[in-house]
Amino acid sequence: MDLRLELVQRHFGGETLTGLAREYGISLKTAKKFKARFLELGQPGLLDQSRAPHWIPHKTPPELVRILIAERKKHPTWGPKKLKVIVEKRFKREFPAASTSGDILDKAGLVLKRDQRRLHVPLPTHLQTAEEPNDIWCIDYKGQFRLKNGSLCYPLTVTDQFSRYIVGVEAMERISDEDARSVCERLFREYGVPRAMRSDNGVPFASRGLAGLTRLSAYWMLLGIRLERIRPSHPEENGRHERMHRTLKQETAKPPRHNILQQQERFDDFVDEFNHRRPHEALGMKCPADVFRKSKRDFPTTFPEPNYSDYDDVVRITKNGYATLGANLVYISTALSHMHVGITEMLDGRLLVTFAGNDLGLVDRQLNRLLPI
Repeated sequence: MDLRLELVQRHFGGETLTGLAREYGISLKTAKKFKARFLELGQPGLLDQSRAPHWIPHKTPPELVRILIAERKKHPTWGPKKLKVIVEKRFKREFPAASTSGDILDKAGLVLKRDQRRLHVPLPTHLQTAEEPNDIWCIDYKGQFRLKNGSLCYPLTVTDQFSRYIVGVEAMERISDEDARSVCERLFREYGVPRAMRSDNGVPFASRGLAGLTRLSAYWMLLGIRLERIRPSHPEENGRHERMHRTLKQETAKPPRHNILQQQERFDDFVDEFNHRRPHEALGMKCPADVFRKSKRDFPTTFPEPNYSDYDDVVRITKNGYATLGANLVYISTALSHMHVGITEMLDGRLLVTFAGNDLGLVDRQLNRLLPI
């Protein structure tokens, strides 16, 4: 700044710009620029000027910005895609892209920031520790064995993890999603609904499909039951239940009974003894029945439906596991057949599919398929 002022003062003192430019090591054009600024603005004109362009070719014209903002205020819930279509039809001219329009609305303070949704934890799930009865029920099929009449028996077992109480042992003729659900419903009616169900990753508790869901686990979720699954090949994560299985096998299947009814009678005797007369060291030598109590969460009289009031849309899954999203059919999961899911449009245009409060996946509209979370 001092040198520029000195150059101008010497020039108006009678020295030529050509000689001064040569002495100061600048071009004659630059020297003339300083002289012109000084004549127009005085000494402040010698300061560095902004290098920002006077005209930005791709900048949205102010009138279009005002139109977008005004339209958004009329329709606060409309996104930039909808606004772009509406104003282009009305004014018969092209408006900025939806992404640019979104930035304009954001700068104007017209975009509500949403908290990031907590996504469903991938399988296997995180295992929690039971703090009281009915926090976690453990369920499994004990290994099948052959009865004396030659038929197979598949014991379905359910225990309360905290108290070790055997909620139920059912002699089943097969591994069946439908039969297991019937047993669970009977137990829920008798003992109430637990907060979580822990199982392995086998059928009918889990699958290789979306979120590992089956018809049985989806039924649990509708009742507000959290799903817990142990890691494959890690039975120790359900150690208390597995330890009960060993005792059950020793005392009821060696030797086995003649038919399924006699075997069920033997199971019932074992359960009564295990719960009411067999002390347990981990319980301070109390019996499981001394610690266990029924759940405070009663089985509902009417089958509950998830609350999707905060979602953009609610869609019923077809018998074959498809959802109608706009004009397209997208496969979701047969485990959710005839059930409802919530649909939320994300900022990137994908559709978030949620079932009973659990985010399952995102529908890519270009691929027309569900991408599991």
